[in-house]
Amino acid sequence: MIYYFDSSAAVKRYAPEKGSHWIKGIVEPAAGNVIHLGQIGVVEIAAALSKKVRTRELTQENYEEALQLFLTDVQNEEYITAFLSDPIIELAVDLTKRHPLRGYDAVHLATAIFLNTTLLEAELPPLVFVTGDRALREAAQGEGLTVENTDEH
Repeated sequence: MIYYFDSSAAVKRYAPEKGSHWIKGIVEPAAGNVIHLGQIGVVEIAAALSKKVRTRELTQENYEEALQLFLTDVQNEEYITAFLSDPIIELAVDLTKRHPLRGYDAVHLATAIFLNTTLLEAELPPLVFVTGDRALREAAQGEGLTVENTDEH
């Protein structure tokens, strides 16, 4: 399958949260899945891991290991990184008019919509948008994407 992970989904691979086991199953190489990640997600995941140190959900040592593993996975192209473009930004702005989204969430959704459109035009299966964020999940469903809620796994 082809997945798009927002930051709330991807961070579960590197820090224990509800849904982490499910996410790790998706990214397991033997599963044969393709995982897309928006470029902005790289910064968001680093920030989310750093926040877990401040809230004492991760030790400094675990944080450094998790961050290094994540950055290595990005470098090794375990994720297909979707880069920002003017059309994605324009769609993200439009999405904020239709849905109560934070800025970066609108960028994630716009990126996923563009990727999904590309897949469908190539007569490939649609992507599955994965998030733990309720507002983002509802917006993605409203935009016609197939959505998985990490908190249900």
